[in-house]
Amino acid sequence: MTGNLTDVRVERRPKLFETVVQTLRGQILGGDFQVGEKLPTEARMTGIFGVSRTVVREAVAVLAAEGLIEARHGAGVFVLDHPTRRISAITADVGNRISQAVNVLEVRMGIEIESAGLAAQRRSPSQEARIQEAFFEFERLLKNDEPTGKADFAFHREIAAATNNPFYVEILDALGDRTIPCDRNSPLYSVEVLSYEYLHGLQREHLRVLKAISAGNADAARAAMRAHLQAARDRYRQRLSGQQAGYHQGTLAATRSDISQPKAKLK
Repeated sequence: MTGNLTDVRVERRPKLFETVVQTLRGQILGGDFQVGEKLPTEARMTGIFGVSRTVVREAVAVLAAEGLIEARHGAGVFVLDHPTRRISAITADVGNRISQAVNVLEVRMGIEIESAGLAAQRRSPSQEARIQEAFFEFERLLKNDEPTGKADFAFHREIAAATNNPFYVEILDALGDRTIPCDRNSPLYSVEVLSYEYLHGLQREHLRVLKAISAGNADAARAAMRAHLQAARDRYRQRLSGQQAGYHQGTLAATRSDISQPKAKLK
């Protein structure tokens, strides 16, 4: 095995473009900019945010990928008509995604708790090595602030494969990208669960599962997987029961605190 299973702590400094993205997204979704309206020039935004042109371009690229804006060559950057422009629509969308994530996690609990126990009993040395490789790939991506979803899915899939029962793998493959809602590419993705703290917590939980499987302790492996999936389910349930309103208010508050007079300062 490579790496150190006992040391998975990493430090992450927030990137400048994330602040620009959050502020502009909040203003666009909050209605401060209308459909078809042109955003301030790149030079103007560098002055407003106190960042470089490269940072502004990164932020624009993120918002364009989200379908909120469009850069038109020689003309500027314009706001698009997006289904989640209104805060009420955002709240409903967040709620739907959280509810789906809870449903998926309940299905996974019915499958993966037992698969972890079987993997502890049946894994071959090469299968154990692949589980470890997926674990350390997640750690590498987390340290580099890169999307971890594929490595997360690989970790769980390799555990399923180590049961030597192909149906466990088939079920995970059928769930596909819905399996890992914290991945940026997942249809269940929401930015609130993509924080460093959330992902670092997942890695600590993965570590307990991995140690139990490596020790050949089936009961401990089941318990660790149960705790891992229950913790994820409970986090989503808490958000579903009351955090939509907090998200709604927090988005507007963050936007107003970043720019006290948004339209006056951005234009």
